[in-house]
Amino acid sequence: MIKARPIEEADWQEVWQIIKPVFRAGETYPYPMDITEDEARRNWIDAPSATYVVVDENEDVLGTYYIKPNQPGLGAHVANCGYIVSENARGQGVASEMCKHSQSEAQAQGFTAMQYNLVISTNEGAVRLWQSQGFKIVGTLTGAFKHARLGFVDAYVMYKELAP
Repeated sequence: MIKARPIEEADWQEVWQIIKPVFRAGETYPYPMDITEDEARRNWIDAPSATYVVVDENEDVLGTYYIKPNQPGLGAHVANCGYIVSENARGQGVASEMCKHSQSEAQAQGFTAMQYNLVISTNEGAVRLWQSQGFKIVGTLTGAFKHARLGFVDAYVMYKELAP
């Protein structure tokens, strides 16, 4: 059984071990591939409104996500999230659980919609998952992501209104 909960200080080292290889791979997030631990912490923990982890029955961290306003001020009613699942936990429904949890949390925080600004087109599993959760591709950004192996690839803007 897995559950999502707010991140705790003691979770950071496990979270860093999950997000570091994803950032280093340069295939799904726009952060510099040599991002430092401090920079990653600022981006994943400090800047967002909230950060969560998904843990198993032993409290081992299986994945993490953040939630924040997509834009300041007059665009702050739309949430933005980023999700990363531990390499060992992929294919076990962790990303799906995080997506569901994030939508509930977004509504509880007063957001009326959710937008993903840069879903990499080659990340087909994520695109499928977000679509299965009701997100629509509302725009294609041609060549907007410089993939570490494939060069310039398209990215999608995906959007979903949240039920009141």
